[in-house]
This record gives sequence, C-alpha cells and structure tokens, in this order.
Amino acid sequence: MSALPGRGHNNGPTMEGGYRYRKHQWQKAREALLPTLPLFVLKMRVKRAKDLGLDYKTYAGVRASTGRDVIGFLFSSNALRMTSVTLPDDTAQQVAEIKGAGKIALVHRPLDPAAVMEANEGLKAAAAPLFTDSWTEMRHKVANTIKAERLPADGVLVIGATSMEREWPAAARAAGYLSAERYFGDVR
Repeated sequence: MSALPGRGHNNGPTMEGGYRYRKHQWQKAREALLPTLPLFVLKMRVKRAKDLGLDYKTYAGVRASTGRDVIGFLFSSNALRMTSVTLPDDTAQQVAEIKGAGKIALVHRPLDPAAVMEANEGLKAAAAPLFTDSWTEMRHKVANTIKAERLPADGVLVIGATSMEREWPAAARAAGYLSAERYFGDVR
C-alpha cells in the first residue's frame, strides 16, 4: 500500500515509469473539470473587466479564486501617488473611469481622510494603518474600512505600492493584491 501524498501535494502525475501517459491522462481529466463558459457570459465578463480597469486574465483569476465578482477597490495613497489631498490628473481619470465598484483610499499621514474625500468625488477615504501597528491593529483598520462601506472583503481588490500594503489583503481577507504599476500601467 502506498503512502498518501504529503501536505500541499496536488496529486499530479508521479515521475515513475509511464510518466508521459499518466501526465496526458491527468491533464485531460483536469481540463474536463474546468467549466466551459457560454460566449455571452464570456463577453459580459470581458466587459466587466474593462469597466473595472482590469485586464481579463487578472479579473478572471480573482473571480476564480474568490468565487465572486470584484465589487470594490482599496487603494493605498502610495498607489494613487498622492502627495496632496487631490489625485494626480492621470490617476484621477483612471479612478473616475471605474464603473460599478466601490473606491476606497487608505491614506497615510500627513494626509487627512476627510480632506481627501472632499477633494475627490466618488472616493471614500480612511486612515491607513501605521507602520508601527501590530498585525491585529492593521487587520482591524483594513477590515473595518471595508466593512464600513458595506462591501464583502472577498470582493475587494487591494491596489498598493509598498511591501506593507501587500499584507492588507491577507489581514482583511480581501480578494487579492495588485501592484500600482500593474493596475495603472503606462499612464503612470
């Protein structure tokens, strides 16, 4: 009797004799499990990705991993390149073009969240966690910011620019993380 595969093993083909045949069979079985989307559903999802400012591959990946649509964005003030309460023109235009999703900015000191909201229509704002905050404090700040907007955390995608901000999705159980460079692309 053979031992059960270890933790993290995906039960893929082994490297023993007959490897190529088993690999072929394994891939065939895996492909059979993947859903085939009707064309109209695929077209709707491509349009949705465009409305969110995401490429389809990223959108589909987030949707597949969470099982839900992206219904909100949580931007760090670093990702938005905020040096004052107003967004830079190119960033403001891209954020304004997002359709059908909440837009929240977690702003770092010395920026004031109330002033940021007043200066940028359609953008909600809250204070970002401090670099000195514990994991628990960070989790509460990020999760409570999302909760205050009545958004399910696993439908919110975090857009950040620093290594500390990469921890926000895990802390809040959000949909995932995208770097500012990847989200904003060449506009920046």
